[in-house]
Formats: sequence, C-alpha cells, structure tokens
Amino acid sequence: MKKADKFVLCYVTERQSLRVEQGQNRETALSQRIEKAVRAGVDWVQIREKDLSARDMVGLTCAAIKACKTVSARSDARILVNDRLDVAWAAGAGGVHAGEKSLPLRVLVDARSSTALANFLVGASCHSLEGAIDAAEAGADYLLFGPVFETPSKMSYGPPQGLAKLGQVCSAVSIPVIAIGGITVENATACRKAGAGGIAAIRLFQHDCDIAEIVAALAGQ
Repeated sequence: MKKADKFVLCYVTERQSLRVEQGQNRETALSQRIEKAVRAGVDWVQIREKDLSARDMVGLTCAAIKACKTVSARSDARILVNDRLDVAWAAGAGGVHAGEKSLPLRVLVDARSSTALANFLVGASCHSLEGAIDAAEAGADYLLFGPVFETPSKMSYGPPQGLAKLGQVCSAVSIPVIAIGGITVENATACRKAGAGGIAAIRLFQHDCDIAEIVAALAGQ
C-alpha cells in the first residue's frame, strides 16, 4: 500500500467505554455507532474488542460489515480486525491489524499472500522509529504510530512521541503512517503536516460527539 493523497480517518472501537441506552447491549450500540461513522465518512473501522470470544468477534465484525454495506455511498469503507486473523478471514473483513501479542507480522503477510483475498490489508502498531522500519520491511501495508499526544488509553506505551518523531517515522518508510494517541480536530492538521497519512482515534469518533460534524471538520483542513 503506497502513500496516497487521501487522508485516512480510522475509528478504533472500544465498546466498554461507549455510552449505551437503557436495555441496549454494547454490541448493538457499537454496530450502530460504526454505521454512523461510515455514513459520516470515516474510511476505516478497526474492531478492537480483545475481551470477546472468537465467535462473538465474528458476529460483531459481520454486523459491522453489514452496517457498511447499508451505506451505499460509502461502499469503500474498510473494516479491520485487531489481532485476530482467523476472525478477519471468517467474517470477510478488509484487513487485520497486528498488535504486540499478534502472530508475527511476517506470518500474517505470508498468510495473506497464500490466499486469494484481494486488497486485504495487514497493518501494524509501532512505538519507535526502529519498530516502524522493521514493520515496513516485514511487509506491513500501513502503520499506526503513537502515542503522538498524551492520552489515557496509551499511557502504558510511555510518554507522547510528539510531532517531530512522527515526522521522522513518516520520512523513514514508504507506506502510510497513521497517527494515533490523543488525536483531536485541532491537532490533526499538525499530524498531516508532519507527513501522516491519516489519524486513528477512539474518543474523537465515539465519545458523545456528532461524528458527521467531526469528519466534516477534518475534511475541511
């Protein structure tokens, strides 16, 4: 996957922090949120629900894919699955994202190459320049790099990397680098100027916000 002109917007799910209506289960609420996100113009949705069983993950991923298909104007939206290659393949997702506890990246890339799946993306998270270069050389189609800014969900990965380090990583690899960690409408432009091919976020797209308004603001930058 080469760097492109389009600035990718990626919604990373976290249903446990999603506000739900009384009597509504979180999986249904998340599927509805995904549909709203795709309808608004979000490009990728990464299903990141590590506590679910494989069966439940497949069900949720299939529901997310179905939600995307109901939005005819956004038929190019892509559902990615965090960690679980088996779930991504079983559900017919658009790609898999390798986390720290996933199968080795080269195994995922080789597995993708041995199938007839077209346009199936293999991405990877990285938290250093060296890690980014290694992932790109291993065959990743894109990278999530961060945390760029301070954020509660990424505290375990250390202090914020900052825009300067983001820029170094973007310059060092030929694949898209998606900035993650503390992303807001206000700082997304700075990420783009640093060379990022997009941004990924949980709170920006999920926490009591008008997704259409958020996407419109990002697109206008």
